[in-house]
Formats: sequence, structure tokens, C-alpha cells
Amino acid sequence: MPSIFAYQSAEVDWCEGNFERSPVIAEYYNTVWRASEEFTAVVDPVGSSVSYSWFPSLSVNEGAPPPLLLAGIFSVYFHMTLSYVGQLLDELSILWTLAVAYSFWYPKVYFPRFIKTRKHFFWLTGVTTVISTLMSFIKPAFNAYALNCIAFHLLYLTWRELRKCNDKRVHRMAAVMVMWWVLAISSWLSDRWLCGLWQAINFPYFHSFWHVLISVSLLYCCPLVIYFDVNYEMPSFKPKLGYWPSDSWPIVVPYVALEESHKQC
Repeated sequence: MPSIFAYQSAEVDWCEGNFERSPVIAEYYNTVWRASEEFTAVVDPVGSSVSYSWFPSLSVNEGAPPPLLLAGIFSVYFHMTLSYVGQLLDELSILWTLAVAYSFWYPKVYFPRFIKTRKHFFWLTGVTTVISTLMSFIKPAFNAYALNCIAFHLLYLTWRELRKCNDKRVHRMAAVMVMWWVLAISSWLSDRWLCGLWQAINFPYFHSFWHVLISVSLLYCCPLVIYFDVNYEMPSFKPKLGYWPSDSWPIVVPYVALEESHKQC
């Protein structure tokens, strides 16, 4: 049997041709685009962060969280080698990143009735993640579909929060986030289900588009999550969504500003 570290030992092989542009990189464009995203996250704190303005004249940038950076590194390794280990690292890093996000930012109001504190929710999330991790070794190819389904739960939570909020800026950002996510998941599914068509016209690059589009969607998702979290956890502040450098620019970076005393959205 081939080594689990061997090139092309993974259960998944995306539509892009292997080793067509490099003898050491299996999926050239998938690898290069993913690596470019990681480079941006490391060297450009403005373009890869959510900015908090605790006062109108003060802002602090927090770089990309370590789990996201690890997920990106493992994704680059997977697309470069198409190894079984790379596939597991790629998918499990996403799973654990989601687990961390849920643990810290899942609103208490949506906790199951038998969960009374954030500490108990940590344990529930941890146990669920460990079980999911073990199950991932049984059928790794199924993981990607399961992980993408989590997005529907996030969309459901966003919908519930929007029903409580009349801020047009919040609704606009949510709509933009969903638009980019729809484009991203459409690219992902197209690469999986219509590969023969794209190879026939010599354009098998939709998984590369997925990486870019889902990153843009997350750029809008993160400020929304933090906006809702501030409403619940920091009632003395009023969160406000903004765009850097200006609302009128065609390409912007969304951020959360914390200003004056909190007032119900």
C-alpha cells in the first residue's frame, strides 16, 4: 500500500490536472492561489483582519487567528501533494477552526436547554469535535460535504439575528456575505460535479475560484459575527459596521467600530 504521505494518495483529486506546470506541485493553481491568500494574511494586517475602533480616533488590528493560518498552510500542503495526510490535515484543521469559532462566539441565547454556561458549551463542542475527528478517518472524502453543510447553520443563525436588527448596514453586509458564499459554493460544486465539462473546454480551475471567493465571504462574515457578539457580550458599547478605506470605494475591508453607549439595534 502507498505511504499516507505519498503524492496522490488522497481520496480526493480536484478537477485541475496534476503536475502540468510543476514537477513538485500536483495542483498548481489551487496551491498558488491558496499560498497567496496565506501570504496576504501574514504580511497585510489590514487586508486580513477585523478592525476594532474602541473610540472613533483609535483602531487596533487583530491579525488572522492562528487556526485560520494553520488551515491555510495545511490546505497548501494538500493541494501541493494530494497526499492522504494532507487531505486529513486540510479537512480537520477546518473542523477544529469551526469548533474554536463556535466555542467562543456562539451566542448563549442559542445554547441547548441543558447547557447553562459557556464552560459547559466548551465541553460539548470539544466532545463533538473529537468524535467528528475520529469519524473523519473512516471516510475522509465525505468530510468536505459535511463541513460545507455547517454553512447552512451559520446562515440560519444570521437570519435569526437579522430579524432582530433594523440597521440597514448590517443587512447589507449580510447580503454581500451570502452573495460571495453562493458564488463560492457554486464554484466548489461545479468543480466536483461538472469536471468533465470544464476539462473538455480546458478550464478546470473552479476550485481555485472557491478558495478566493470563500475568503472574501469570510471577510464579511467575521465582522458580522463580532457585531452580534458585541451586542450580547458588551452591552455598554454600540457596535457599528464600517468599510475601510471608505464606503464609496469599490474594494473595501469591512470592520467593526465600537462607539458610544449601547442602544438596541
